[in-house]
Amino acid sequence: MKALIETRNTRPERVFLIGLDLKSRNGRDLSDSLDELAELAVSAGGEVVGDGTQKLATPCASTFIGKGKADEFAGYCRRADVDTVIFDDELSPAQSRNLEKVFNCKILDRTSLILDIFARRARTKEGKLQIELAQLQHLLPRLTGFWGHLSRQKGGIGMRGGEGETQLETDRRRVQDRIARISRDLEVVRRQRSTQLNARQRNHWALASIVGYTNAGKSTLLNTLTGSEVLAEDKPFATLDPTTRRLRLPTNQNVLLTDTVGFIRKLPHGLVEAFKATLEEVVQADLLIHVVDISHPQAEEQIQSVDAVLKEIGAEGRPTLMVFNKVDRLNGSPEKLTRFLERHPHGVAISATNGQGLPQLLEQLGSQLRPVREFLELAVPHDRSGVIARLHEVGQVIERRYHPKTARFKVRLPPHTHEEFAPYIVRELQTA
Repeated sequence: MKALIETRNTRPERVFLIGLDLKSRNGRDLSDSLDELAELAVSAGGEVVGDGTQKLATPCASTFIGKGKADEFAGYCRRADVDTVIFDDELSPAQSRNLEKVFNCKILDRTSLILDIFARRARTKEGKLQIELAQLQHLLPRLTGFWGHLSRQKGGIGMRGGEGETQLETDRRRVQDRIARISRDLEVVRRQRSTQLNARQRNHWALASIVGYTNAGKSTLLNTLTGSEVLAEDKPFATLDPTTRRLRLPTNQNVLLTDTVGFIRKLPHGLVEAFKATLEEVVQADLLIHVVDISHPQAEEQIQSVDAVLKEIGAEGRPTLMVFNKVDRLNGSPEKLTRFLERHPHGVAISATNGQGLPQLLEQLGSQLRPVREFLELAVPHDRSGVIARLHEVGQVIERRYHPKTARFKVRLPPHTHEEFAPYIVRELQTA
């Protein structure tokens, strides 16, 4: 039997990266973008063996980079036994086909790479539908050339396309039909989420969505605050499917925390569109918790990228709490953190891994999520223990005093509980 076992080559896919330094860009931005692209390639299971750049005023229409530079890079890739070449920008269908002829290997762009990573990480049926939709929308304009060499089909009974339809046209119609079917399924998901949101609102619980650049520590923060066990790994897009957990604040207030997919620069527009069913959690949130990896050299650029995606999905201007995570990695250099806190005076500096700053974060959440509450004084007979327990469950008890027949409470109560406690209200209070 041992002789029948096949030994497979398990070496990682060798990858070469290419970026275009346009005059409208900053060279440093390209370097940072290539570093991020390398991280994405490694996350997808590749081994980066090199990279190359070219300065141009505008991309070349046929091969994105210049023909001479393409030949130069292709020669290096043949010598380095490269399996895949990944471009840092989105390629047109024609550019991809022309580059495959030059390099004689697989050609991907940043969009294709991100879609591949998402496809690997999606776990729920909803997540898989969203990824498939984005992939099909990306594939549709690239079908040209795959089947154009085939002869035309013969028309007749049972041939929907009729005489002269090419295989390309058949495949394009199939893709369009599948896109329409997935879109209908995701519309059902949107209605289900709307129903869930209405149920949450009936419980009068605030909704806070954790947003931020990928790998900023969002899932780790959710786990630390709520004691949940959401997957949290030090790699891009470790978590795709949204997770919601309940958090009870020190103000005795229930909050629903939702961990969302991480954002990234140059996030494909089609992917944002596909994930709108998931990202509705962000649009409907009472508060956005924007987690920033303060130790990252491009923290400011990452904030701008997240803000751009929030604008695209219609969440611009939502109340936002800035949370500067990973302060334990600053190595005793607080100057950078000080600058960010001066710019965001209500921001909080934390470490989600060791718990530093979490009490201040909970205090800020209680302050910013505090609904309009009535400040009342109540007198509850001692034998009404159920009322006293309920008072502690839904209200924030500021002061308690015990008298021979009643217990007196100064408490903040949600307005919807006013009728429930009306028999015990002594007076309304003005200040805490």
